Amino acid sequence: MASTSKAISNLAHQQGQTCIAFSRDGKIAYTGGLDTLVRIWHTNQGEDQEPEAAYEADEGITAVAAAEGCWLSGGHDSDVRKYLPGKAQFDGLVTSAAGASIRCLAVDPSGKRVAVASDELSVKIVDLDEITNVVVLEGGHKKRIRKTTWHPSGTILTTSSSDGTIVAWNISDTEAKVENVIDGVIPEVVDPESPEFMHDCSAVWHPSGQYFFAASRTHEIVAISRSTWTKTSSLSDPNIVGATTALVLSANGLYLASACKQEILVWSVQTKRVLWRHPGTPNAFTIQIAFSPTENLLAWTDTEGVLSRWRDAIPAGSPDPVRQTAASGAQGTTTKRKPTPPLWGEEPDADAEGVDQYGDDWIIDDLGDGMEDEPEGAKATRAGDGFVKEMVSITKAQPAFQPGSTPMENKKRYLAYNMVGAIDVTDQDTHHIVNVEFHDRSTRKGYHFTDHFKYDLGSLGERGALFACPPELDHPAHVIYKPYGTWSTQGDWTYVLPNGQRVLGLAAGGEKPMRSLRDPSSSGGDIQGQGNIVIATSSGDLTFLSGSGMERIVIGVEGEYVTMAAAEEYVLVVHRPGATTIDGSQSLVATLISFEDFQVLQEKPLPIPKGHTLRWIGTTEEGAPAIYDSAGYIHLMIHHRRPNRAAWARLMDTNLLERKQGKDESYWPVGLSQDTFMCLILKGRQEHPGFPRPLIQELPVRLPFRNQDPVDSLIEERIARERIHVNLARDALGDELTSPDIDKREVELDKQLIKLIQASCKADKAPRVIELVKRLHFTNSIAAASQLAGFYRLIGLQEKIEAIKLWRENNATPAEEAREGRRGFTYEDAPLVRPKPFQNFNPPPKVDRPGLARSTGIAEQTEFTASSVAIRAGRSRAPQASDSRSTSPEGKRKRGDNDDDLSSNAFDVETKRQAVGESDAVVPSPKPSAYIVIQSVRA
Repeated sequence: MASTSKAISNLAHQQGQTCIAFSRDGKIAYTGGLDTLVRIWHTNQGEDQEPEAAYEADEGITAVAAAEGCWLSGGHDSDVRKYLPGKAQFDGLVTSAAGASIRCLAVDPSGKRVAVASDELSVKIVDLDEITNVVVLEGGHKKRIRKTTWHPSGTILTTSSSDGTIVAWNISDTEAKVENVIDGVIPEVVDPESPEFMHDCSAVWHPSGQYFFAASRTHEIVAISRSTWTKTSSLSDPNIVGATTALVLSANGLYLASACKQEILVWSVQTKRVLWRHPGTPNAFTIQIAFSPTENLLAWTDTEGVLSRWRDAIPAGSPDPVRQTAASGAQGTTTKRKPTPPLWGEEPDADAEGVDQYGDDWIIDDLGDGMEDEPEGAKATRAGDGFVKEMVSITKAQPAFQPGSTPMENKKRYLAYNMVGAIDVTDQDTHHIVNVEFHDRSTRKGYHFTDHFKYDLGSLGERGALFACPPELDHPAHVIYKPYGTWSTQGDWTYVLPNGQRVLGLAAGGEKPMRSLRDPSSSGGDIQGQGNIVIATSSGDLTFLSGSGMERIVIGVEGEYVTMAAAEEYVLVVHRPGATTIDGSQSLVATLISFEDFQVLQEKPLPIPKGHTLRWIGTTEEGAPAIYDSAGYIHLMIHHRRPNRAAWARLMDTNLLERKQGKDESYWPVGLSQDTFMCLILKGRQEHPGFPRPLIQELPVRLPFRNQDPVDSLIEERIARERIHVNLARDALGDELTSPDIDKREVELDKQLIKLIQASCKADKAPRVIELVKRLHFTNSIAAASQLAGFYRLIGLQEKIEAIKLWRENNATPAEEAREGRRGFTYEDAPLVRPKPFQNFNPPPKVDRPGLARSTGIAEQTEFTASSVAIRAGRSRAPQASDSRSTSPEGKRKRGDNDDDLSSNAFDVETKRQAVGESDAVVPSPKPSAYIVIQSVRA
């Protein structure tokens, strides 16, 4: 987890190699750099202090060390100088390396002797009280020595050489001798100018003296036993990738601090897990790191010349990094209680372990359960109030990278590696040799050239190779494009960026050649054009150019650019619109941009699991975008030709491969097809392919289905995977109905479906049969399914299948429905038409939609309605002796005594007579509700 405290940073030296050492009392920190200065920092002061500086060196400082009563410095001028403690006062020369650069200074535990390692093949041990007393260790190394360290007892000295060996010298007698040579642990780095030469390869001894730690060539931190001189265990984390550049142990040996890329990590030596992290300086790596011998302070220097001091690196509540105890002492204590399990899997040694009455190591008691592995179901139930407790950490944003490229190792690297070929670079110090090779040499001819610009980015496309170099001094960054097999004498062209801008990424796309491009006189390939070029710059834009160098458009990138890959028709750009999340998500988005008119065809977030990063993007042989992440998942963008309707389908989980079971290996993607995943196999902790160029391996693609049926699961997976690619091929048809290749593939799909239908009929699974029959593509296949149902005497099922067949014959086929769907997508995404002058902008006429009309109530015509009452009132005013009804003076009707005897027939007769005799009478409208009529009658 991330620590809550922050480091204090000071710009101490110029860019390049730096070094650091604490005084023996921990109050002073000495730093040196290529500016020939050694600065003296007081650890109890803040970042605003003005340190003293020692100016005596003529060339850059490469090593500093603190001894008893003095401090020392050494550098490229071959001299080791001594100064008064805590001051910049020069006190004399200690020794010289006769023209060779000083690489390391190591003071023994007593503080009286210093071991001097240099570009010479020998190591000098100088007595600081009597500098003429010198012991020379010779014959152990064949190449220059990079680092040297002391055993806590002071009787063993370990030296690390650039040839990848660690030599242990026994200096307990008057004559030193080689006790053991350890080979194959640390990496071999011969070039002193390479960045890897500055990485720490020291043998860092534990205070107990029983083992030491070293950064291995496989990017692990390994422990080497003192008794057997062999590896006993390692410290590794799946979320940590890259080489370890610096290493140090705390004063009591409980904690180990390491640096990897731009991050500082604090490990528990007991549990071998990362406890705390701290970000380093951006765009720099840490060269040397040191724990204070007297307080809770961790300091380091990096290639940017920055000194960082992390106070309270070990949070409160955790065991102190300085206090000595039985478990961390050199020899420990002997007890009669039951010993704990051994630290590195060896036999328990009571003399080397301190245990308490409960049989547990004291560090576990001090930390509680903070350093123990939690059960799977315990993380969400730790809190007593029922809520989940989470430790918040900042997710580091994945930097921009070029697909198929590797870092420079041993003066060689790959700029591009894909299904077209590979571009590799060899560093010759003053220039680079660029070699371009193709897998299909009958189509394209490989070549090589001398590169004085030291190109660091490359892209290998179907129509040409693209290179970019960084800016250097007064030379701006530029891009050069080299088309294949052009008949023109000036096919190459260069695109220069403005000063201050860098190239972050390249992509070269284009159509696959119809014929060989080896013959420059052939114009068949050039008719298809020279491809499309996309350049991502540090100014936050994408520059689109044609294959001939013509600028077409500049599109702004939303957020941070990460990577991109080009195909025939589009470019896939991965960027981060916002920021990473605290729960480990990179928040990456893929945008598909058309080369034809620069439309954004798709914009989809990447389905990368939390805590993982994107490793590769590219296109399949069928032209579909694909990605690969550090979790081992391969995703394919299906329906990418349907505007804004794409989705990421998980095509493969490399963790489920049979060949990986029981092996520690990973995969470096090169290409992808319908049935095959082309990759390079990386063993162990290897991150990138090396040299000579390894062969491409072909692994079968399998959808990660979870059905365990040994027969049906294989057929279902094959059908689902084939359907994905058939749909991709159908989306590319445009207005065409089908193609011979699609028909052939659909026939094969129907054959597989018939197998499943037969198995379902045999098992009497009628619903499954109906579902499978609906997925058949041809009526002949449906007829075959009907025959199968009849064979198994499933008469009712056979009738249903015949009904499906009849419906299919009378309606559109699946191919016709798919074509109408493609037409519908075109209509929905049609561009808006610009209005014409004097166009009528009135609203369109109202469309009568009876089904959407508002409902209105309808009053029934009864004898109690208002119209009936009015008619009866009129009749009552007519002179009829037989009618006993009369009207009151107020105009209200009074009920007579004989009203109850009024029959409905009499009412009907009077009503009919009124209608005939008074045909011009007007019937009142609208009619009130029955509720109002009843109220009127009662009144």
